[in-house]
Amino acid sequence: MNSNPIVKEYSNDYQAQVVDLILAIQQQEYNIKITKDDQPDLFIIEEFYQNGSGNFWMALYGDKVIGTISLLDIGNQEVALRKMFVDKEFRGAKYKTASLLLNNAIKWAEEKSIKAIYLGTTPQFLAAHRFYEKNGFTSIELTDLPENFPIMKVDKKFYKYLVK
Repeated sequence: MNSNPIVKEYSNDYQAQVVDLILAIQQQEYNIKITKDDQPDLFIIEEFYQNGSGNFWMALYGDKVIGTISLLDIGNQEVALRKMFVDKEFRGAKYKTASLLLNNAIKWAEEKSIKAIYLGTTPQFLAAHRFYEKNGFTSIELTDLPENFPIMKVDKKFYKYLVK
């Protein structure tokens, strides 16, 4: 078995694993009161994310989904980074799963001539804040977001990345 995760574009064969991974991290690890019913996009990933300049990727370890990331096209050559989740066993320097996913998304954005990537996150995701900051994202105010940025009710901290 390959000892490194690989990043692949989402396909419906992995839908159940993607939903299970995201819900487990949200509910069990971070005790966020969010259900699959609050996230209908998880059941229409292809239609919701994989159009325009958007896409959705998975990190796979063998045939197991260990991470996700997506870019949602919000118009004006801008995208919203959504659904960035990594199984806790695959976080950190050993596998570099989060970096693999983020670098893949940034490369895609560059190829699609995207100008900026925006994201919203929850206050308790402190490791995520450090990760984004280390990777060139700058903290911005809610008022600095593009008007068509889809704000989730759990999001209270926002970031912007200027694509080269």
